Amino acid sequence: MISYQTDGVKMPAIKRRENTAWVKRVAETYGKKVGEIAYIFVDDEKILEVNREYLQHDYYTDIITFDYCEGNTISGDLFISLDTVRTNAEQVGATYEQELNRVIIHGVLHLCGINDKGPGEREIMEAAENKALSMR
Repeated sequence: MISYQTDGVKMPAIKRRENTAWVKRVAETYGKKVGEIAYIFVDDEKILEVNREYLQHDYYTDIITFDYCEGNTISGDLFISLDTVRTNAEQVGATYEQELNRVIIHGVLHLCGINDKGPGEREIMEAAENKALSMR
């Protein structure tokens, strides 16, 4: 089950049923099934608070993914800062909706086992994001 929540922000205009079906299709391409995924949409102050409290990072980010996966079932809490999504969209010349979709699937790709911090991993993640976005 996929849930959509907000904390301090207005719910973004996403089609939940369509988004849920998309996430399931993407997960299936990695041999995964969807368990419990919670999208929590927040502002920059809340994402900074979560980043400091749980990861000891003192900076803003677009998404923080807490992984609760077991076997081939992906589960997790995905905190998404709508403020940072909006800023990033402007910086890369994308629409807010395009950037939000990229971030929404970015967290799912992490749950599917794709990383983006090590050497060469960022390019792998970007390719996976692009492939997933083409499935939307």
